[in-house]
Amino acid sequence: MGEDVTRCGYVAIVGRPNVGKSTLLNYLLGQKISITSRKPQTTRHQVMGIFTDGLDQVVFVDTPGIHREQPRAINRYMNRAASSALADVDLILFVVDRNRWTDEDDRVLEQVQHAAAPVALVINKVDLLPEQEVLLPYSASMEERYGFDSIVPVSALRRANIDVLMNYIRERMPRGAHFFPEDQITDRSQRFLAAELIREKIVRQLGDELPYTTAVEIESFRQEAAILHIDALIYVERTGQKRILIGDKGSRLRSIGTEARKDMEVAFDSKVMLKLWVKIKTGWSDDDRALRSLGFEDY
Repeated sequence: MGEDVTRCGYVAIVGRPNVGKSTLLNYLLGQKISITSRKPQTTRHQVMGIFTDGLDQVVFVDTPGIHREQPRAINRYMNRAASSALADVDLILFVVDRNRWTDEDDRVLEQVQHAAAPVALVINKVDLLPEQEVLLPYSASMEERYGFDSIVPVSALRRANIDVLMNYIRERMPRGAHFFPEDQITDRSQRFLAAELIREKIVRQLGDELPYTTAVEIESFRQEAAILHIDALIYVERTGQKRILIGDKGSRLRSIGTEARKDMEVAFDSKVMLKLWVKIKTGWSDDDRALRSLGFEDY
């Protein structure tokens, strides 16, 4: 009898903003590690998710959406982070939103064409198509546009075809030893995840008023007996934004804190005491030094 063979590889999830990359990652992993919202550019960092089942290990890299060049430092950072994820991976999942191909999808396609790894096209949100019959001709037109390794229609939110996609991914992983322990699900620290959960609630509740002008820094993260105490600073750029974030008599900040705390208690399997403060840090999103101090790495 032959020996059991382990497989392990890296998979980059790329696409323009708001096509559902983070939601797809969370459902592929079976748990939440990447924050989501209806606002584009919610993901700012490369977030690594680790799936291990039996002999197979898949290391996913969720990336910020690749978008047109914009002048602010944070936008340049996000594009560099997304592009760097394409290096040294074994498979690329190029996620698109149904049949809504845009100029920004063309930009992503240009990037993946230069990568060495095979590229699978993942057509997401197919449950929102008014007529499913358009899928076949659209897939055929995509096949003519670029020789994809595979084309897989899914609905990440409805979990439709996720098992088919996962089986395809596992089959494409090269033979080799696992890189991470089988119980590890991300390379990110708990402090990072706590900050991201707070930012998710801000984007979900105030996405229209404060689209991309907040950042979160965890000042204190300590376990005392059965309670995890987390103190966090939320940075905004102007006084008016601070007022919006705090809300009438602190109501908005309390709501954000309550929602974030609930998710933290699930993520960290502990009762959480969360304290939030809001601070003005003018121009942080266009200041390379400020971005580094807030955990944005250089790529």
